[in-house]
Parts: sequence; structure tokens; C-alpha cells
Amino acid sequence: MSKVQVRTRIAPSPTGQEMHIGNLYTALINFVWAKKNKGRFIVRIEDTDRTRYVPGSEQRLLQNLKDFGLFYDEGPDVGGEFGPYVQSQRLSLYKKYAFELVEQDFAYLCFCSQQRLSELRQKQQEQKIMPPKYDRFCLKTYSKQQALELYKSGKPAVVRLKVPEDQVIDFVDEIRGKISFDSNLIDDQVLLKSDGYPTYHLAVVVDDYLMKINYVIRAEEWISSTPKQILLYRAFNWPVPKFVHLPVLRNPDRSKLSKRKNPVWVSWYLQEGFLPEAVLNYLSLMGFSHPEGKEIFSLKELIKVFDIKRINPVGPVFDLVKLEWLNGEYIRSMPDSVLKDKIILYYKNFKDKQLDQSLVAKTIPLIKERIKKLSDYWFYCSFFWQRPDNYQLDLKSYKDLILKMLSRLTDLSEWTADNIGNEMTNLAKQEGLSIGKFFMILRVAITGQKITPPLNESMEILGKDECLERLRLVV
Repeated sequence: MSKVQVRTRIAPSPTGQEMHIGNLYTALINFVWAKKNKGRFIVRIEDTDRTRYVPGSEQRLLQNLKDFGLFYDEGPDVGGEFGPYVQSQRLSLYKKYAFELVEQDFAYLCFCSQQRLSELRQKQQEQKIMPPKYDRFCLKTYSKQQALELYKSGKPAVVRLKVPEDQVIDFVDEIRGKISFDSNLIDDQVLLKSDGYPTYHLAVVVDDYLMKINYVIRAEEWISSTPKQILLYRAFNWPVPKFVHLPVLRNPDRSKLSKRKNPVWVSWYLQEGFLPEAVLNYLSLMGFSHPEGKEIFSLKELIKVFDIKRINPVGPVFDLVKLEWLNGEYIRSMPDSVLKDKIILYYKNFKDKQLDQSLVAKTIPLIKERIKKLSDYWFYCSFFWQRPDNYQLDLKSYKDLILKMLSRLTDLSEWTADNIGNEMTNLAKQEGLSIGKFFMILRVAITGQKITPPLNESMEILGKDECLERLRLVV
């Protein structure tokens, strides 16, 4: 008997937001698990919430995945045998299956107005009935035939799931073990809205079944939705997929990762100069540990060693400082030529700067051990492209000293870092100044900054004429 192909999916909603870093984490685990098992990774767009739908969002979400190298096997723009992969293009399917449930008495039509539902909820809250639930007024008032005739006559209605009473609904989460729910605490969830659009619960079950998804890997916030979906699988007599509910990423103070405390949109990480491969590496450490205890490893290696059961369900801490360190390690491990290309592309795409390739190449050895992100490059190296217009040290009181620097450097026959360093060290000793103070004055005069790449090497790159001109400008 042939082994069933593993099929995973993510289903982002195009609500105008960029992809959340937590959703990228979920996408990563889905991608890795599919590739680990030689399966398929699918993207499906859940655009049934029309009140929050923003045109163009779908393309941004798909691009986010591609930017991080999580290329999907099936999806809206690449196709596949189980399409369409956009829910708004599948409305007839949801209606068909919703009314199958009505016919089989697993669901029923509800004609209650929004006003009645609001009043019912308010009354239950006042009576401290928890959780508030629909009172099945329409199920008690109309027979199935009466309800269907009313619906056919044009009366607006929703389709509600008929949750069985006094049952324990349980399932096994692949990383959390057995989870059980009391059906008496589950509301008769709306499955199909009056406008013909499905709710999440119906659409996700129908789509996962028809697209042959057998691993549902998602955030733990969906655990409470799972029993409703299991009831639908049972009603349709469909096989239930394996469920994996991933831990929610947390801030260092253990609060849920949110935009109030941390950058959460994946585009921010690219704009700040984080490397996609470093971000994925760091996300893979969220709840998972490499069997050999490694912290730095490629996506290819992750796929090789990954085991979904090794994920710790306790919310892992997403620490930006740790990510910066890891990103720096990736930068230091790169060949200089690769780092040069990445810096040039980064500033072209995100900062709209056209950097000279040969000059960037010369500066790479000076800053490679210092920067943690591609965006750090300009902090250290902007003075190579533009003369300083302000100085982090008051140079007026050092005019005589700077004139002596200018004289010595003018007479320097061979403009090399070693010669510059030797000549300036000798001058510092003659003037009775500490080496540190002397070179700080020279550094600020040349660059405007107190913190720069190695000064002598930087001056060699800038060239004699440029350095002399900068010294003249401050005296």
C-alpha cells in the first residue's frame, strides 16, 4: 500500500496588512513538514470576510512568502489540480455542502435579525449565562420543510451548525496530546452567511477536504475552533486531518507578540536589513531545538532534522536582540563578494541609493565584523559617500593640531593605511597626546563620527586628496 502524500497549507486573509511574523512562523513549519515528507505545501487565500477585504493584499501576502524563500507547490498564482485557491471563487461549493448538512439535520436555517441576536446576547450576559449561545429559536419554530420554503421565497437566512448536546468532542493534537471539549459549551456556529459567503468553519473544512490537506498546522488560537470543525468532518463522513497547534510567539516579558511592543510585519524585517535565511533560522528555534543543539543551520538542514513532535507547546520568546546577533553571524559567514551584492541590492531596493560597487567592495573587510544588519552599513560607512556636515566633537580648540596633521599627511609620499597610522602615531607622541584622544580628533575631522570602521584603512580608501580636503574644511 502506497504511503499517503503529506499535504499542508496556510490560508492567509487579505485584509490589507502585511504578513505577521507569527504567520510566517506558521508558514515555515507547514513548508518544512511538507518538504520533510516529500509532500506538498499549498497556499489558499481566505477572502470570505468581505468587510475587511482590501484589494491587492493577496499579492503582497504571496510576495512575502516568496521574499523569504517559502515557495508553495499550489496556490492562486501557480495553480494546481484542486483550485481555485481563492475562497471567493468557490462560493457554490460552500452553499452545496451547507445545504447537504441542512438536509441531513446536521445544520438548520436561521432567520433571526441582528437586532434579536444582539438582544439575546445582552440578556444572557445580564443573566450571567456563559458562554452566551444562540437559543435555537428558528430550529424550534420552523420545521425543516417550512424553513426551506421560507428561504426559497426570498427570506434572508443563515445556516447554523446543529451542535449535539451532552457529548465530549475530543481530538489528539500532534504536539499537545488529547484535548477534549464539552459540546454543551459550543454555540451553534453560523456556517453560511445570508450573503452566500461561508464562515471560516465551513470553508476551512470543505477546502481542506477537497484539497486533500491531511495536516492542519496552525496557531494555538484556533484550538477552540477545532471541535466545531470535527463535528463537520463527522457530519460529512470525511476523514479528520491531523491537527498541530503551534505556540504563540511571545515578547521577552512573556506577553503575546503584538505590534504595540515589537515590529510584527515581515516587511519590516526586510526593510531593516535582516536576511531572510537568518529570520527563518531564528523562527525555527521557536519551540524547536536542533537534535545536535545547534543554533545556526540552513533551511535545508532544518528540513532534514525536523520532527513536529519536538515542538514545545509553551510560547517561545521572540527576542529581537537575539535575532540581530544571529543575523550578524550570517553576515560574517558570507563571502565578501556575496555580502557586497546584498548590500548594494538592499540599498537600491529599500533606501533608493545607488552605491558604487567597487567602493562597497573595498569597505566590506572593514565593517563585516561590526554590522548585524544590512541597514547598519550606512551608519558606519556613509562618510565614504558624503563629506560630514556636522561633527560629533567640537574641533575648534584643536585647530593647531589639525593643521599639523594636515602638514604631515600632505608630505606623506605613500598613501597606505600603515604609513598613515605610523605618521599619525609619531605626531601624537610628539604632541604628548594619548593615542586614543589623538585618533578620535582625526576620526571626527575626517568622518564627522566617533564610531567608524578602522580609521587608517578608511583614509586609505578615501584617498589622499579627499582626506586633505576634509581636514582643510575644519580649519
